[in-house]
Amino acid sequence: MFTGIVEETGEILAREQTDDGLRYRIGAEAVAAGLEHGQSISVSGACLTVERFEERSWFEVFLASETVERTYLGDLGEGDLVNLERAMPADGRFDGHVVQGHVDAVATVESIESVGEDWYFEFALPEGYDRYVVEKGSITLDGISLTVADLASDGNVTVAIIPTTYDETALSEKSPGDPVHLEVDVLAKYVERLVESHLE
Repeated sequence: MFTGIVEETGEILAREQTDDGLRYRIGAEAVAAGLEHGQSISVSGACLTVERFEERSWFEVFLASETVERTYLGDLGEGDLVNLERAMPADGRFDGHVVQGHVDAVATVESIESVGEDWYFEFALPEGYDRYVVEKGSITLDGISLTVADLASDGNVTVAIIPTTYDETALSEKSPGDPVHLEVDVLAKYVERLVESHLE
């Protein structure tokens, strides 16, 4: 489980195409400290498994074909930045919200507006996913736990980004039209399933 609080922005150092998928080497100092083989790590919101690493330098992850198909990670190359978060320890501080690292879909940056020191990002969600979103509720975009500032009638979502989040995540690299990984609040899914089961 993750919290959506990005620890570090990593850089893709190497990309290797295999018959079964993709392998990335990602440069990171803080996140690559104290890693273990087989540990879960969120890479821009997608839960991946650490295969190899060098302490305080880099780690490698493998993307199976399904992961490549369900995310935009397969479109990345050397030099691209990704948001990183290690799995939350059992006794860790819970600062964001429950994030599984299971990408539901790929959304799109619709617009970006600078307002004072803050930024307003509008995202176009794939059809049907707006039913899991409520104003002032939680949403995960590229592995970042965010609060919904506005939910438009067309299903677009706007979030307010504070300077720290903008500066310390890969959101600062995004432009209108760029993809982002969407994970809706899992609690909304459970509520939907419970309601459906009572109506059956």
